Amino acid sequence: MKSEILAIACVALSLRSIVSMYSFSGFDSPPMYGDYEAQRHWQEVTINLEPIQWYTNSSNNDLLYWGLDYPPLTAHHSYLMGRIAKIIDPRFVELHRSRGFQSRSHKTFMRLTVLLGDVSIYLPAILGVCVCIDKSFQCKSKLFSFMLLAAYPGQMLIDNGHFQYNNVSLGLAAAAIAAILHGKQYIAAFAFTLALNYKQMELYHSLPFFTYLLAECIAQNSFRLFAVKLAKIATIVLATFFLVWYPWSGSLQAVAEVLNRLFPLGRTVFEDKVSNFWCSLNIIWKLKQHVSNHHMALEAM
Repeated sequence: MKSEILAIACVALSLRSIVSMYSFSGFDSPPMYGDYEAQRHWQEVTINLEPIQWYTNSSNNDLLYWGLDYPPLTAHHSYLMGRIAKIIDPRFVELHRSRGFQSRSHKTFMRLTVLLGDVSIYLPAILGVCVCIDKSFQCKSKLFSFMLLAAYPGQMLIDNGHFQYNNVSLGLAAAAIAAILHGKQYIAAFAFTLALNYKQMELYHSLPFFTYLLAECIAQNSFRLFAVKLAKIATIVLATFFLVWYPWSGSLQAVAEVLNRLFPLGRTVFEDKVSNFWCSLNIIWKLKQHVSNHHMALEAM
């Protein structure tokens, strides 16, 4: 079975590499250049500014030009990639002057950072889910499931083509699922908290995790055991949040600025470049003409 797993992983990485060879949305299209430039710019901002400034508008951090709007774990990841980029070529992340930088070597570097996320997080995590999803599954069924997930076109086109790092957040969520299937609730709580701190879109997956972990606590034989298990899970979640958010923990205003970037309800609950229920409904009934931003935000919640 190991050789089959390795073969599937190699095919999946080959497909991703082929997709990576082509262009990306926003290429050579000033002034914004697309999500590729957004990810590069976040590396530029995080490597040159103090963490407390990453989500704050300033002369060195124009939030109207691809300002950070993902949770702090994404920012930490951008910082790490930015450190590597600076070692390879300081021009990749030079403050202000690197805007729109699109050399062949930089494209190769950026594409490799996505593949690194696939190799280190996404593929191992989905393999972990497939291996233990059901003990009644035959080996062929597990391999087929792994192949479907590893070669899913949507994830490849968005991450390796368009340019994103959904493989990190989805991989962490998959790792949490694998941990649950192994009966490791504490590891699951830790992994999913990391996923949530990487992309706020993981909020869509949060209710099943919350419900399952709470049910595991309720299933304990006594109130004392229930309280102990609940306290342990809560401690893991809160401690993980604290570690990720530590640079902003000393200022409520700084935390508020981060939250305002993550949930910019002042810009309404949808925009023309991000599809969701509200965007689809707006085609039929022009929401912005009939409903205020405040009321749309309340309805969304």
